[in-house]
Amino acid sequence: QLQLVESGGGLVESGGSLRLSCTVSGVTVDRYAMGWFRQAPGKERERVSCISSSGDGKVYYEDSVRGRFTVSRDKAENTMYLLMNSVKAEDTGDYFCATYPSYYCDGKPDYWGQGTQVTVSS
Repeated sequence: QLQLVESGGGLVESGGSLRLSCTVSGVTVDRYAMGWFRQAPGKERERVSCISSSGDGKVYYEDSVRGRFTVSRDKAENTMYLLMNSVKAEDTGDYFCATYPSYYCDGKPDYWGQGTQVTVSS
């Protein structure tokens, strides 16, 4: 049974940093493409970053976070991370990790974590 558990959310001041973790069980963290998504209050869920399988090795970022956020994987910990630097108020929301049924960041994810909340204070 594939399971994803996010952690690391919390309250952070504007301009600060936060690292989110997505611990994976049931599959190796680099077997399939995985993404980070966020849902701001009153808005639809959007993808902020995606990393394809280790065989493909591509990373994608949504325009508003490119240059500030970094996605990575640690195979020893079987965990995916999202390092959020220079956070802004508009980064506030619930953050979810998800796996894709593919090696590539295409289509829709099939497994989701429960989410972790990030609040940026201005």
